[in-house]
Order: sequence, then structure tokens, then C-alpha cells
Amino acid sequence: MPASFARIHKRHAYSKEGHTYYPVLVVGAGESGIAMGCRLKEVLGTDQFRIFERQSGIGGTWWINRYPGVACDIPAAFYSFSFCQKKDWSTLHPTGSELAQYLADVCEKYEIVDKIQFNTDVKELRWIEEDEEWEVTLLHLVPGTGDLAQHEKDRIANEEGQHAVYVKKEIVRAKVVVSGVGGLVEPNKTPKDIPGFENFEGEIMHTARWNDQIDLRNKDVIIVGSGCSAAQVVPELAKPEANVRSITQLMRTPPWVQPDLIPPKFLATYEKWSPRLMTRVPGLSNLMRGALFLMLEKTFFDLFADSAWSRRSRPKMEKAFLEHMQATAPKEYHEVLTPNYSLGCKRRIIDGTWYRALNAPNVELTTQSLTHVHAKSVTIGPGSHYPSNKSETEEAREIPADVIIMANGFETNRWLHPLKVIGRQGKDLEEIWAERGGAQAYQGIAMDSFPNFFMIFGPNTATGHTSVIFATENAVNYSLRFIKPILSGRVSSYEVTEKAEREWTRQVQDTLQKTAFRRGLCSSWYITDDGWNSTAYP
Repeated sequence: MPASFARIHKRHAYSKEGHTYYPVLVVGAGESGIAMGCRLKEVLGTDQFRIFERQSGIGGTWWINRYPGVACDIPAAFYSFSFCQKKDWSTLHPTGSELAQYLADVCEKYEIVDKIQFNTDVKELRWIEEDEEWEVTLLHLVPGTGDLAQHEKDRIANEEGQHAVYVKKEIVRAKVVVSGVGGLVEPNKTPKDIPGFENFEGEIMHTARWNDQIDLRNKDVIIVGSGCSAAQVVPELAKPEANVRSITQLMRTPPWVQPDLIPPKFLATYEKWSPRLMTRVPGLSNLMRGALFLMLEKTFFDLFADSAWSRRSRPKMEKAFLEHMQATAPKEYHEVLTPNYSLGCKRRIIDGTWYRALNAPNVELTTQSLTHVHAKSVTIGPGSHYPSNKSETEEAREIPADVIIMANGFETNRWLHPLKVIGRQGKDLEEIWAERGGAQAYQGIAMDSFPNFFMIFGPNTATGHTSVIFATENAVNYSLRFIKPILSGRVSSYEVTEKAEREWTRQVQDTLQKTAFRRGLCSSWYITDDGWNSTAYP
């Protein structure tokens, strides 16, 4: 250990208040936090860090999402860390449990499991100017309560007392704080504008907080939503062995559904031979990753860029997508499954499992809106969301309901929520974002007035076409270049200038207007009600 490194740790080992001190504190043990922990050891050669995770297990979104059918929609070969590739994936799009196990295995291999503290909520970060350190408020949770959504924790604390959720509060210090808070963290609540949820006698659950103790056999199930989660849940519940009496899926607007990358009749062959070939043929896994990278990059230029090339290729792709739908989904749904917006504007669904499930006799797809919830039923309509020419002809109807499954997404535009970050001069990060138009960060990583604070998978780092792990590794590697001199004692703090942050954000937002992610093209969870896109990278 260099002498300067030792001195800086000796100087900060215990602050005046006697707080525990960590050179690097990481928020979250999802793929971002895990990547940072592994690379801190591998690249900087330090194990002087701690990862705090509010949930009770490793894997972030892959730990908490346990709904039937949960899987990765990026080919598995490209959904693993470059520094720790997995070559024996069981299928092209592995299940959530397989992904969670992979992430746990990575932690085991890099020996960082003992660096992860579970059931611990990082509540607030506050920059202490005179010490150039972060003061971090930790809330130690009753085991298991960290797996709940924040509004559920708040409800339990209000009804049963703080002790039902929180064990104790602790204040610690850190020289560097890295946010590994993901984008798919807090699930959306049940809609407030629909009356009757409080009177429902059945079960209500969000796909992101699946309760496998709820028996769906011989039940009438309502599924609200038609995004990626719903498209994975419906096929599982529609299987005869699930024995669900009826499934009514409420869809606002149809998604674009990409044809199967590997046709179902060839998938079994792929699953049989891929693990063997990838592990036994030298260089094959790297070749596959490279090929997938190039293929996905081409997808960006085909779908998202506003260029002469994309204006020629996008209609051809839309035609192929629609032909796939017409060949797979029931004819009665062809009209409502034909999107009225351009391919790429919203997140597309991968493969046609959902289309095939719509042929099941116990599945109904409707664009009528949920208008009232009763004790043992729901009312949908009058009118419908889509297509608009049917809105006046669809009459209201009441249908039986035993279980309501909310597949209505996440609070994706509330970045870092519910974590509170207070920087220099008492500046609140959320308030600064509100003043500047929306969540933003230089390179998606750093904000002025917030020294030694790095965001992994921060604002405007999602691409919509390639692996999130690729974006994560880029952010981790970039951040390490600044963390290294801080830990060695050569630099006390780094902070991006406001001019650089604002100019970067202006360029990003301007360039987004030249892509399929631009404002006004369609409504999307990428974009706030005010038209700000803090999600996509152009």
C-alpha cells in the first residue's frame, strides 16, 4: 500500500464524531454495484469499500423480479461482464433466476460477498465541505422489508410502527460514493384515478413484487399493462398446467414485437449445443459477443437514428414485424396489435411468445380501460384506448376478478428515488434537476456541486438496443480513472464544472431530437410529461 494511501486513511479513519469510515461506499448490489466492486479489486487493487443493499439478496432487479416468465431480452452471450464471461447459458434469453445466480457467482469469484451488507437502506448522502467527505445515513431494515417497494414500507411503518420496518439508523462517512441504483427500482403504484381498489376482496400485486403464495389456479386474473413484463407473464399463465380460469389483459397501446431471433423449432438445438461449443471452442464466445455487438449496433442505425438509411430500413423492419404478428396472433386482434407509431419510439418486445399465448382459449386482450374496481369484479369501458375509431362503440362491461396483476412499469423518471443527495452549499440534487429541466449528468456519471459522487447507469445512459452491462462497464471504467487518485491521496476531490455538465446535457437533448426518442413522436416511459428524456442516449 503506498504511503500516501495509508496517510489519507489514517487521517480519515475516524472523524470527529466517531463515525465508521469507508474510502469507497457503493449503493446497491445489482449489476452496477457488483461491477464497481469487482473492478475496484481487479483494477485498483483495493478492498477498502462496502456495498450497501436494501434487499435481502444479490442481483438487484434480477433478485427482486420473480414473476413467471421473467427473462433477459438481450441475448445472453452479450449480457455478462466482459471481465467475467459466462459461456454456458442455458438458453438464448436466460431466466431471471439464472441471471441472479450468475451475478452471485461473480461476487463469489471476485470475493466481494463479504463486502456486501444486505437489509440496509442508504437514505441520504450529504457532502461535508470542511472534511471533503460524504456523510451517509443508513437505515438498517427488518430482514426482508427491503424487498418491498418504498410506499409499502411507508404504509407498514405508519400502520404498525417504525419498528416493523426499521431496526436502527446509523451515520457513516465515505470519501467516495458510487451510486449503483438501477432504473427499474420503484414499481408504479395502482392508479389513483380509478376508484375501488380499496374495496377489492381479491389479491393485488405488481409483477416486480410477485407473491408466489397467491394461488392463481381456477382464478379470474386481470393483467394491467402490455410491456415487457406483461408479455412474459401472460404466456406462463396461459399454459394449461397453470390452470388459470381466465386472463384478461388490458392494453393501452400495442407494442412492437420483434420476431424470434432463433425460431422455436431451432431453439432446442441451440440450447443443447451452445453451452458445449462456447465452453470448449477457444475464442467462440468472444466471437459471438463481437457479432452480437455489431448486430445490435446496426439495429440502432436501423431503428433509432434519423438518417436516410433509417428512413429506408425502418419501414422494411416494420413490415417484417407486422407480418410476424399477423402470422402468429389471432386474426381478431390484428387491428389492435398494429401500432400507430414508429418502430423504436417505445421499447419493443423481443420474440413472439406473447403473440402465441393470445391464441389460448382462456386469454382475452382488450384496449378498454379499467374504470372501476369492485369487491369481486372490475368494470372496463365504456370506450377503448385504441384504436380511437372504436372509442365510442365499446360499451362498459363488468368482468369477474379474483386477482389483479399490475404490469404498469416503474417510476423510471424519478432517478435515485428514494435516495436523497445533498451536495455543496446544501444543494439538493433533485431540486437542481428540476431547475434544469430534468435528471441529467455529465457523461451520465457526474454532477457539478456533488464532488466524489459517481453514478453508474445514470441519466441518459440507456440505449434501447444493446446490453445495459456494456453501458455499466463504460461508466465504471471511466469513474475508476478519477477514484484512483482520490484513494491514493494525490487528489482530495473531483467535481465536474457546471459549464461542462450543462453543455453535455444540451448536446444530448438536442441530438435526441434527431432520433426516434424525440419529443412528440409517441408517449413513452423514456420521456416525462414535460417532454424531458433522461433515459435514452442518442
